[in-house]
Amino acid sequence: MQKLSIKTSTNQYQVMIGSGLRFRVSDFLTRSYSSILIVTDSNIEELYLHDVIAGLSTFTNINYTVVPAGEGSKNSRVYFDIMTEAIQSGLDRDGLIIALGGGMIGDLAGFVAATFMRGIDFIQMPTTILAHDSSVGGKVAINHPEGKNLIGSFYPPQAVIYDLDTLQTLPLTEMRSGYAEIAKHSMIHQPSFWQDISKVKIRLPLNEDQLMQDLLRGIEVKAAIVEQDERESNIRQYLNFGHTLGHALEAELGYGRITHGEAVALGMLFAIKVSEHVFNCSLPYTEFKEWLKDNHYPISLPALSKQHLLTRMKRDKKAKKQTIQFVLLKELGQPTIEHIEDQHMLVWLEEFFRELVSF
Repeated sequence: MQKLSIKTSTNQYQVMIGSGLRFRVSDFLTRSYSSILIVTDSNIEELYLHDVIAGLSTFTNINYTVVPAGEGSKNSRVYFDIMTEAIQSGLDRDGLIIALGGGMIGDLAGFVAATFMRGIDFIQMPTTILAHDSSVGGKVAINHPEGKNLIGSFYPPQAVIYDLDTLQTLPLTEMRSGYAEIAKHSMIHQPSFWQDISKVKIRLPLNEDQLMQDLLRGIEVKAAIVEQDERESNIRQYLNFGHTLGHALEAELGYGRITHGEAVALGMLFAIKVSEHVFNCSLPYTEFKEWLKDNHYPISLPALSKQHLLTRMKRDKKAKKQTIQFVLLKELGQPTIEHIEDQHMLVWLEEFFRELVSF
């Protein structure tokens, strides 16, 4: 088992990564809880829920709730339903919520924990590669029809328990989604390790040693940034590389049409193209595009209104005074934040989507 310590201005917690950890959850709890509510989804329930319950054998008051799998469940109705179940199950301020699932479950259950009785403890138990990013850093949220993660908070977990065994049942779609975020970390880190990630072939079965190494590097990048800027007032915004267009694509297509990581991958490709325009630099645009193609990321999209995408980007949490703030690269490993004018953005969007059609 590998351990990483995350220390921020408001909390310190451990990230544990290894095999079989779902059977040992009690070993990682630092206090006794009056009751536990496990929040999971319909895919994970059959696979791992009862393993986790078995790993909590020292606790007697354990309840669980299951939401439909997919990003569509990260909404106000499901959030309120979980709140009702928490109240009816007898969860109180000395209780614990366990988020068992991918990034959607982590965000949703974390937001429930942040707001239930003004905040109770929760633990992240990610079951996807993508969640190596979302489970670390304390950002929790639900979506609004007008945009992704617009209703949320900063609320760090008490621990992250990452059982690598749960990744062996991932479909290739989810593997691609997760590796997009690892690729993001590889490009914004100094020194960049994109050349290592560019050699990854996303195939089944997973190479556990390779995966452990890539996950650790990704988490270390995020941890280092979060420790310096917990509430996204400065360099934490670099972690949004690829997310401005990515979030707009998710909302415009309808949540769940493509995965978060697949949308971010396209957003990163676009951000690289914009970076080359703004800084007149040479970045691995073609190389990254070929990597996406070789690993079967969805490149072809239905016709989308560029004006609608622009409007959604201007509603993004990072936008200021209705001006898009875009994370760009001066070169690999050197992210920066730039204001992009609407007229330039529309021209570059049009150019970018024309290239996707011909790719």
